[in-house]
Parts: sequence; structure tokens; C-alpha cells
Amino acid sequence: MTPEIILPPCPNEKVPAAQVRFHHRVDCQTRFNDFDIFGHLNNTIYMAFLDLGKARYYTDVLGNVFNLKGTSAVIVNTNISFCSPTYMEEPLCVLTACSRVSRHSFTLDQRVVNPATGDVKCYASTVLAAFDARTATGADLPQDWINSAADFENWEQTPTFA
Repeated sequence: MTPEIILPPCPNEKVPAAQVRFHHRVDCQTRFNDFDIFGHLNNTIYMAFLDLGKARYYTDVLGNVFNLKGTSAVIVNTNISFCSPTYMEEPLCVLTACSRVSRHSFTLDQRVVNPATGDVKCYASTVLAAFDARTATGADLPQDWINSAADFENWEQTPTFA
């Protein structure tokens, strides 16, 4: 059983409560040129952190889903809401959870958070579809991906698709 990651509550009442429990965390490192003239982290850097979280989730939970000779996953939709600025020297981490699976796709919910304060900097939802690189067409999600996500996320029931 993977333990849930517990952080302080977000002090921003405008940030909606997470609809999932997070079990995957990646600490993030910022660089001087990640910040604009106002000392705010550039929005493109948040997207890079979200990508880092997805890539590490793939490796840590699903094995490696980047398979150029078989079934892989491609992003088909991403929605990001920015909530609070990040300043230099502020610690950050990205939390990732698989919130939904279907026959052909899965959804990852993510948050970039200051782990010391619980302040949510942004949150995102990304839909990824299974893709067969050999035929350049959509594919069914491999059942072992679904099983791995279900085990890691502590789902009570593992979805199966006949």
C-alpha cells in the first residue's frame, strides 16, 4: 500500500480541494533564469515541472511507457489553472495521481505545491491516450498499466476492459 502524501492545507481558499489522494511526489529545483523581472516563476517552468512529474510517475508507477516500438502514451488534452506566484528560494514539489482510466486513455491530476506551506501554485489535469508507435494509431491501454496504477493509487477495485 502506497502512503498518501500529507501536506499542510492550502491557505488560498480559492483553490479547489483535490479530488484525488496523492501518493507520488517529485521535488523541483528552480534556477535563476526561471524567474521574470518581478521575481515570479515563469508559467512555462510550471509546465516543465508538470512534465517532470508525469515522466517520473510513468517510470515509478507504470514502468516506462515511452516505447517507440510498441504501445506508448501521448498527451491529448491538458488544462492548467495558475493560483499563486512562486518566488526565488521557495521550495516546490509536484504531486501526481492517476484519477481515471478507460479502455484507451487515462487522466493524471497534478499540483505544484510549496510543501512547507501547502500553497498550491497551479493544478492541472492531463488526458493521455495509448498509442501504437508501430502503426501510428490509437491503442487499448495495456492491462498491466491499469493494474500498476490501481496498486499504486490504492484503488479498491482494478478496472478491466474486455
